[in-house]
Amino acid sequence: MRLTVNRGISIVLIGIAVVYLVMAFQLPEYAFVPVDSDLVPKLLGASLLILGVCFFFAKDTDTEEQKQKRTIPKTELWMLLAVMGLILVFITFLEVIGFVIMTALFIFVCSRLLGYQKWLVNALTSIVFSIGVYWLFNYGLAIRLPAGILPF
Repeated sequence: MRLTVNRGISIVLIGIAVVYLVMAFQLPEYAFVPVDSDLVPKLLGASLLILGVCFFFAKDTDTEEQKQKRTIPKTELWMLLAVMGLILVFITFLEVIGFVIMTALFIFVCSRLLGYQKWLVNALTSIVFSIGVYWLFNYGLAIRLPAGILPF
């Protein structure tokens, strides 16, 4: 079996999935909650592992057209790095500031960065989505998300 780019990427993804699953199974269990907080990380890790294995065995030929598509223009590279920086800022301040505020800010800033121009629609979408997800997890699934500086 020849090691193509897709197989190399799949091996990296499988490695990440295994490390992620090991860490997910080390999360503490909480009593008195119907759905424990480790359910979502375990499902995500298992999904990544399954998809990585499927990607490894997917039939793919490495053509010249695919090789040309792999080159990333410099403008898109800076965009990718900026989004990665936003993700790191989101992760860093999530516990301190809280899920609702950080998620709304992340969605708003990331949408603006990627070129969405309508301010009002962007603001409403980011706020409604983050409050909706917070409510769903905290009250619907009984999975606590960080409230941060908000009083609820």
